[in-house]
Amino acid sequence: MIKKDLTFMIESIAQPMKKSGEVEFPVNQLIQQRRSRRAYADKPVELEKINSLFEAARWAPSSSNEQPWVYLYATKEQPDLWNKIFDTLEIGNKIWAEKAPLLILAMNRKTFLRNDKPNGSARFDLGAANALLSIQATELGLNVHQMGGFERQKAIETLNIPETHEPTVVMAIGYPGDVEELPNDNLKERELAVRQRYTQEFFVMNKSF
Repeated sequence: MIKKDLTFMIESIAQPMKKSGEVEFPVNQLIQQRRSRRAYADKPVELEKINSLFEAARWAPSSSNEQPWVYLYATKEQPDLWNKIFDTLEIGNKIWAEKAPLLILAMNRKTFLRNDKPNGSARFDLGAANALLSIQATELGLNVHQMGGFERQKAIETLNIPETHEPTVVMAIGYPGDVEELPNDNLKERELAVRQRYTQEFFVMNKSF
């Protein structure tokens, strides 16, 4: 078994990790349009649209229908709460996320509500909810950029997050803005770069390991 696994690893490394910016098979237009932009317009996100984002997340699938996602959000019209979320971000995210009119801290409950046992699918289920939220945002003309680069312990302390909840990602949300207003050339280049993904040959198998 070890020899077989090692052979597979060597063969995988030897194969080029091909990426492509082309949609190779038919998918929904919203999936094609979705991007994680960094430039935001100076325009607030309407409450009705914020509610639509969370309604989309609400209907995500989850293990045993536990729906373990929990969202804490703040708009710039709530400066105290917005700044508490913003201050948890790493500096590389702060330099562009400061323009985002809406910040969301996405968390998952660690245990099942029905028996308090550890929920091993909680992060996976939160990811599914975040994906639907992001697609709904695209439908509404909004951009979602998820960030793993934030100080989780600081979020726990400053936002009084209970031990039952795990801070997972922070999302910056708003209307797409002017790329030229980004603070440096590196961010501008990344914003304008062609969106690429590994082709299916890299991650889809039709045989066992």
